[in-house]
Parts: sequence; C-alpha cells; structure tokens
Amino acid sequence: MKSLPQGVIAAVIIAVAIVAGAFILRPADTARIDASDRETIGTIVHEYLVENPDVMRDVFAALEQSERESQEAQREQVLADAHDFLFQGDDVILGNPDGDVTIVEFFDYNCGFCARALEDVEEMIRADPDLRIVLKDFPVLGEASVEASQIGVAAMSQFDDETLAEFHTRLMRVRGRANGQRALDIALDLGADAERLRQDAESEAVIGILRENYNIASDLGVTGTPAWVIGDQVISGAVGVERLGTAVANMRACGSVEC
Repeated sequence: MKSLPQGVIAAVIIAVAIVAGAFILRPADTARIDASDRETIGTIVHEYLVENPDVMRDVFAALEQSERESQEAQREQVLADAHDFLFQGDDVILGNPDGDVTIVEFFDYNCGFCARALEDVEEMIRADPDLRIVLKDFPVLGEASVEASQIGVAAMSQFDDETLAEFHTRLMRVRGRANGQRALDIALDLGADAERLRQDAESEAVIGILRENYNIASDLGVTGTPAWVIGDQVISGAVGVERLGTAVANMRACGSVEC
C-alpha cells in the first residue's frame, strides 16, 4: 500500500475507528500506543480500507474541501488587507482610470502568454469604455525581467497614464527578450530623463514596490503570469476575452465574479 502523510494516516485511522466501531482514540491514548499496537492498528486500517475503498475517497474529499476553504479564507483576508495597494496603488493604468470595474493583472515583460493577454485586454478596452486595468509588475522569468520592471516602475514618476501605457505596450511587444537596456531605450524615446531613471530604478522605493508585488502575489497563491484579480477572485492564465468579460459582467450584475 502506498505510504501516506502522517496527517492523512491519523485522519484515516480516526475515520475508520469511528465507522468500524473497532476502537476510539482519545488524545491522551496516542502516547501509550507501542510499536506492536501500531502494527495491529495498521493492519486493521489496511484491511478495512481494502474492503471499504469509499472511505479513503471520502477522507481525501474532506481534506481537499478543508484545504480549499482554508485557501479561500486566506485569499479573502489578503485581498481585504491589500485592497488599496492592489486597486489604488501607483501603477500603469489601461482603459478608463475612473472605470466602474477594475481588473488587476500580474505580468512579466518576458511572458509570451502576457503578450497574448495584452491583445485580449486591448480588445476589451475598445469594447468597454468603463473598464479599468491595473498592471502589476511580477517579474518571475529571470534577471532580465527584473531589470525591465525596475525601469518600468521607475518611469511611473516621469510619465502620465497615456505615456506609461505606450511604454508598457511597446516593451511587451519588443522583439527578443525584454531587459533593462531595452526598457531604458523605450523610456528615453518617450522623453524620460536618463540619469534620473537609472537612479530611480535602483532606489529602495522601486525595489520595495516590486517586493510588495511579490509578497501579495505569493499570499494570493499566484505562481505565474498572467494572473488576474477581479473582485474577490484570482484567475490564473491567459484565459481569453470571454472568461474575463464574463467576470466583468458579473461584477456589474451582482458584485461578484460568479453570480
């Protein structure tokens, strides 16, 4: 029989004990179980599970449900605590800055799926004048991505929303791999002050923003890009216009991604 984690074994033993009526373990009893007792218990559990395989399915289903509920509770708490940073922070804004529904996107400049998702975002913006997109740098694809994001975040203090949006789309669509130099070249072409941009890119303020992005993404369970925060939900991947559009429509209809 495949070995199971200690916590699962304990849960199975207790469940089997209750269902089979063979024994009941109190917390104080576990310290008095010797090796022979454990072997006997293991044999009883094994035989019972072989004869009643549905028990294992029920136990694992309960454990998975408990884990989902724990993750959902954590996500809700993170979203509540980080609401202003996520939705009202100093970020690149696409679409209507005063839109009635906001989508937050965690992205990496070297993420091919993010480049594809940009086309979806642009299509949605064209069709929906009340949509607001907040872009959160989440450079997870190496040092080149980190350098590009440092320049991008630093440029926020020099550019207005329109110029930042152009910077973002140009760098996202750059041929080859985005890095600090390519980001700098685009920023300079758009009128940035070179020396100030280089200094700001290495500042604690910029690094702190990226660090906070990492921390919040991690707490939300985000491990890759693109990832979207809409209302109280996190959606992972380049899911397309239909999925995102449905989420936006539901937010307007009932205040939740799922009505």
